[in-house]
Amino acid sequence: MKRQGLIALLTAEVVSLVGSRMSMIALPWFTLVTTGSAARTGIVAFVEMLPYVLACGLGGPLLDRLGHRRVSVAADLGSAAALIAVPVLHAGGQLHFGVLITLIGVVGLLRGLGDTAKRVVFPETVAASGMEMTRATSLHDGLGRLATLLGAPLASVLIATLDASTVLAIDAATFLLAGVIVAVLVPGVRRVVAAVTDREAYLPALRAGLAFLRRDRLMLGITLLLFVTNLADAAYGTVLAPFWASDVIGSPVALGVLSGVFAVGAVLGNVVFTAVAPRVPRFAVFAVGFLIAGAPRFAILSVADALWIVYVVSFVAGVSISAVNPILGAVSYERVPEHLRARVLGLGQAIGWGGMPLGSLLAGWAVQGFGLNVALMLFGGAYLAVTVLPFVSPTWRQMNRPPTDQPSTTDQPSTTDQPSTTDQTSAPAEPAHPAAPGTPAEPVPR
Repeated sequence: MKRQGLIALLTAEVVSLVGSRMSMIALPWFTLVTTGSAARTGIVAFVEMLPYVLACGLGGPLLDRLGHRRVSVAADLGSAAALIAVPVLHAGGQLHFGVLITLIGVVGLLRGLGDTAKRVVFPETVAASGMEMTRATSLHDGLGRLATLLGAPLASVLIATLDASTVLAIDAATFLLAGVIVAVLVPGVRRVVAAVTDREAYLPALRAGLAFLRRDRLMLGITLLLFVTNLADAAYGTVLAPFWASDVIGSPVALGVLSGVFAVGAVLGNVVFTAVAPRVPRFAVFAVGFLIAGAPRFAILSVADALWIVYVVSFVAGVSISAVNPILGAVSYERVPEHLRARVLGLGQAIGWGGMPLGSLLAGWAVQGFGLNVALMLFGGAYLAVTVLPFVSPTWRQMNRPPTDQPSTTDQPSTTDQPSTTDQTSAPAEPAHPAAPGTPAEPVPR
């Protein structure tokens, strides 16, 4: 079946993302309940995201050597083991704060390697399936939004009826299941990496990815924009919204509904965008959608007296953001040569997500020092400032057309995804044009 590998890969990601979206609600709530500190809640998020971004940025050459699919499976299994230790140790009264941040740091490190590996496996699997790239990235993002729609409200209900520790255990189980699905059902794909790359020293290999990122002004602009917006999104998702739900509303259900209505809007918007993706102007949809989806979410938490107004704004933001990740993914896969993807996409994600640990940390301090409303306005103002930039720079309008000056990679020698010839058979090689993800609280980090 031509698309079996893509279906299996998407299934594994949905399973894992449902668990991760649950954990995004459960982990800050767990930290708030067990420590009573907004600052420590920010520290936990910081400790998870710092290893994540370092692994994304520095792991590309390592992934090229070990095999992207192999690293994806190993990272999921390792994440399951580290995360399940949190509720187990908590139940035994042995989960001191230092142990908690150590385990969460390990999870962040493994997720960074695994997510980068999946970002490289994905376009190859799409190419083998024959699906158009923008439509595939839209489908991928839509499933991620659906995972949030399912995971966030489910987490809030489970936290209210059971506890946050149980939700973390469920997330560990989803990591395990996702790793098994990829190992069993996703075939090994061709690595489009020149034979000399396998003999290339680590630092020159890393510098090659950085050189490309610096040379492509659109990719660099996207990366820097996402640094700021992801910083603000991390502040919103890991500290500001949980603190609003805890201290202003007094219920984890409000946090789950906030994430849930955003996801409903994103899923509905994604259904429409997936159908029309190849025919719409990328720049206009991206720029307007990002502007509407960003700053208003922060402002409304500080000024609205009625919950329904907050939820309406969150729903509209979800609809508006629905096309942003698919457009970013398609542009990235089109512009980055296949043999540089692990390095360039990993570095780009590391820089773009580099603001996330800082955002969580700063948000904790801002709430402690200035109060929730001032913190919301500070981060929302930063979001507004950077999402206006695409309207004033002509570089961003390159989104509307594929690049014409990228070197061809069709003559690059290739090896199989697995170092050993006894491993999985490679999928047929086809040209392919993303994160993370990605990723990352609401909205889903890009």
